[in-house]
Amino acid sequence: MITDNDSTHDDSTERALGNDPEAPHRALSPLTNAEAAHLVRLSLEAAAERSLPAGYDGTANLRLHPTSAAFPTPGGAGLAADLGVGSDPDAAVSMVAGLSNLARIVAGERRDRWPQVVGEHFDQLASTLRHGPPPLPADPRRELYQRLTPSNLVQPSWTSQAPEFVPGLLSVPATYTDGTITMYFDPSDLGMTWTEAEQAGLHNLRGLTDTVEYAEHDGTTIAMLSGSVFTASRALVLDTVLRESLHVENPQYGVLAAMPVRGLLLVHVINSLRVIPALGMMLNLAGRAHATEPGPLSPWVYLVTPEGRWHPAIRQPEEGRPPGLSPALLVLAHHLGRLE
Repeated sequence: MITDNDSTHDDSTERALGNDPEAPHRALSPLTNAEAAHLVRLSLEAAAERSLPAGYDGTANLRLHPTSAAFPTPGGAGLAADLGVGSDPDAAVSMVAGLSNLARIVAGERRDRWPQVVGEHFDQLASTLRHGPPPLPADPRRELYQRLTPSNLVQPSWTSQAPEFVPGLLSVPATYTDGTITMYFDPSDLGMTWTEAEQAGLHNLRGLTDTVEYAEHDGTTIAMLSGSVFTASRALVLDTVLRESLHVENPQYGVLAAMPVRGLLLVHVINSLRVIPALGMMLNLAGRAHATEPGPLSPWVYLVTPEGRWHPAIRQPEEGRPPGLSPALLVLAHHLGRLE
């Protein structure tokens, strides 16, 4: 295990990163094995410089061993939400710091900027460990935003009240303070019921604005919305997004929507059988973003009916049966075909 006394080289780390330096790394996508090895070395050095002795687990995590003298016992969902940190079940004084999101961040930077980006990440991590998560919001009714988060990244004991928006994504009240997202799985900490916190989060989510760009191919158009760490979460208030950002009221046949990463929402307004090539475009855009960009949520595309019900747009592959259109989209496609 690498610690602050030996943070520059470890044979087990090199073996874990793979023998082909140019092959994609299996856990730190979209980096190659060589790039992943460089990121791990930078991360171990940055952690050691900040009094966070660490070892690399060979996949996508550092195991941090903060000293009790330098750092109080950490806690809070905010760390798990934004910095990729969780407790290590194998050791009471150890923490797991995920590198997956950091890999996606540095992949978009020049190689000579990686040390600065990694250093800033561990500065924030060390500060949060030392001082704890941000203070409770002074006015939660104004500061809460409902947020989508992958259910597999959250401790099951926290999620008893959080509703599942679509399979694998929970809807949780959250705040965003100084670059840290804090999620509140128990809004009683804020003096609110779950319903009150959720209503406030949705209300404030409606007040955000989007940056809208369009991807077009052979007459098929996909709206690509961005602008904040809550952009994908605005799928929770899709009617507002359609009306205020896309200037569409009550689409007759519904829309296709995808939330691949926290900062991106993809939408196609359905008006013809162009929905089929649009689905292909969206699967490609969503899959690529989900595999390479920070804050991955879901690679899947959904059919949203005019009544606001969400259905998968494709049927998942099963043994002996390839993927295809979902029953809901198949019915819609047959209806659109009869109109043309």
